[in-house]
Amino acid sequence: MNNTRLLKALGPIDLKSVHRDPMLRWLMIIPLFIALLIRWGIPLLNIELLERFSFDFQPYYNYFMSFILILIPILPGQVIGFLLLDQRDDQTLSALQVSPLTLRQYLIYRTTLPMILSVLITLLIFPIAGIIEIKFTHLFFTALSAALLAPIFALFMAIFANNKVQGFALIKAAGIVWYPPLFAYFVSGPWELLFGIFPTYWPLKAFWVMQSGETSLAFWGYIIFGILIQYLFLAIAIRKFRHKMT
Repeated sequence: MNNTRLLKALGPIDLKSVHRDPMLRWLMIIPLFIALLIRWGIPLLNIELLERFSFDFQPYYNYFMSFILILIPILPGQVIGFLLLDQRDDQTLSALQVSPLTLRQYLIYRTTLPMILSVLITLLIFPIAGIIEIKFTHLFFTALSAALLAPIFALFMAIFANNKVQGFALIKAAGIVWYPPLFAYFVSGPWELLFGIFPTYWPLKAFWVMQSGETSLAFWGYIIFGILIQYLFLAIAIRKFRHKMT
């Protein structure tokens, strides 16, 4: 089954599942609300901070948007994760194993789709938010380096959660792994590399290097190495998911 037929076979099922679930519909449109809130809310917040506390938040806009960079993949990751849980509960995944669609093809679709959505959402949010200047090429490749986080998150939910309630609990618990690398921004020297064990560190570091004006060699190094690290995490997640399926 080629990619076009695969999309035609599974795409309508996913759209129908998202349409009938209010939570999944909200997850699909929330990026636009985030972008608009940043565009109008952050400058107003900065004015308030300046007037009340004489604190200028503007120098930290890049840091704030780096948080958004790794938040974005969670959204399509959650959607795909909940779809996987629904399809497992409905025995759809079991039925797929006796259909012409192979598990490999299904996993290609399930991992590629959230990555594409993550890149598109990132390319949409940053210009709409408009609080920092960033070159499109740099934004695209940084978004691409973070996109692998989306299928990792989705498969993480499918592997460790048995239902939606557990899925919600895992979303909250995932913050323990997802957000610690944000503290690397305030750490210098070799100690910073300790955060490299977290897959979210590498796109964050690439973004910070890019926005600080450091050499392009450093930027591309973090992009490439980050993709390799995340691919390793994704390969492990796929292997665990295959094991759980069989």
